[in-house]
Amino acid sequence: MYKSIIRPILFLFDPEKVHYFTFSFIRNLCKIPFGASIFRGMYQVNDKRLEKTVFGLTFKNPVGLAAGFDKNAVLYNELANFGFGFIEIGTITPKGQVGNPKKRLFRLKDDQGIINRMGFNNDGVEEAIKNLKKNKHKVIIGGNIGKNTQTKPQNYTQDYIEVFKELHPFVDYFVLNVSCPNVGSHAKLNDKDYLIELITACQKENNIFKIKKPILLKIAPDLNNIQLDEIIELVAETKIDGVIASNTSTSRENLKASKARLAEIGNGGVSGQPIKNKSTKVIKYLADKSNKSFPIIGVGGIHSAEDALEKLDAGADLVQVYTGFIYEGPSLIKQINKAVLNKM
Repeated sequence: MYKSIIRPILFLFDPEKVHYFTFSFIRNLCKIPFGASIFRGMYQVNDKRLEKTVFGLTFKNPVGLAAGFDKNAVLYNELANFGFGFIEIGTITPKGQVGNPKKRLFRLKDDQGIINRMGFNNDGVEEAIKNLKKNKHKVIIGGNIGKNTQTKPQNYTQDYIEVFKELHPFVDYFVLNVSCPNVGSHAKLNDKDYLIELITACQKENNIFKIKKPILLKIAPDLNNIQLDEIIELVAETKIDGVIASNTSTSRENLKASKARLAEIGNGGVSGQPIKNKSTKVIKYLADKSNKSFPIIGVGGIHSAEDALEKLDAGADLVQVYTGFIYEGPSLIKQINKAVLNKM
């Protein structure tokens, strides 16, 4: 029903407006008596065999929602009803910011992809915390954190630390988002020496808390093998808890969309099916070259159960969906979990 009726109607309208309409729609449906339980009955797969312990956390299943969907932690309780094993909020910055000018979110229908240049639009860490205080503890919550756009390079680490400290009591793990192509001064965030500085600073703050939270690094799908070798060295040197592979891509290779359409859209990161193979290749390289020495969350182009199994077979411990959730609908999570069980 979603792909034949609901999606064609939603895709008639501006993607960003549809995003917020969908939020209101899901929230209101869950307020109706038995609404949430109907979603759970339709989409959840509750089976102990799906449980997986990764970086010290036990996930009820391996399928998560990637950051960017619930930026301000306003819908995670309702989204948990769709059967996710974990939900990543954010990207959260110290202060709220409007992000890049609109329009900034575009569908590539023929490619089953999306281009976005949102620019870390969010309400800031204080608003996120207000929302996280309503946590009903239905699902593991990850906190994806970043810097404010206007922050000067010498203060990048300060931004990350501020969000890390404030958010620490309210999330189960952290993701350092250093690979988003839609924020300014991107180069420094990909410098190995700076990443060591950033990770070490976050780990130092983490050690102050009684309960330490896992810290992961989210990397780009466009890294070459030399850069991926540096990531493996970085993980070994800092002992960071894991890697998320991967973020959106700046590449426009092998797209069905016309050059005119791409020129009209302009800059932004590509997600969805166009980056499926690229992200899987990154996962496999990291897993094989490191002898699977650290956990990997695989994300990028998962639009079917087969896509998810491909990521898991390549070396991912968990997977996340985002664009696939938009194109395929909430049944995708159930399909993946059932496929994982069938493979057992």
